[in-house]
Amino acid sequence: MNQAHIHLVITHLPIFGTILGAFVLAFGILSKSAQTQISAFLLFVISGIGAGIAYLTGEGAEEVVENVQGISENVIEQHEAFAIVSLVAIILLSILSLISIFFVKSSRLSNVHPISKISLLASLVCFGLIARTGYLGGKIRHTETSNASAYIGVEQGGEEDDD
Repeated sequence: MNQAHIHLVITHLPIFGTILGAFVLAFGILSKSAQTQISAFLLFVISGIGAGIAYLTGEGAEEVVENVQGISENVIEQHEAFAIVSLVAIILLSILSLISIFFVKSSRLSNVHPISKISLLASLVCFGLIARTGYLGGKIRHTETSNASAYIGVEQGGEEDDD
């Protein structure tokens, strides 16, 4: 298993972790459950760790694919630049989550601490950034996502459909 494989496997964790955490946190806020909110915060921290691993293996993944025919250096650079923004965002979300755990544990059970609502908003922004990073990463090898209109009306054999 090389760094490209690790990178491809781990990149899904921050994407799904942030959106799942957002749903769990929203449920925790609505049900006023401190334990559910803390579970969401822990999901965000785990997602942040996953994002760190994805970022650290990104350079190795680039070395594996940069000499493959059809791979655009420009697309790799866009993915890499956006990955830095996403990494900073999820690190900030992870730090906010760790702080939130303290506040939620210390607040009364009948009240939802405002930091939970701030964390929910931050997680949705973070999900958007990370999903965009994943989309850009997918364009490196999945050219069908770049120009889907070029594939409409074309069969696998390369001939146009006359129907």
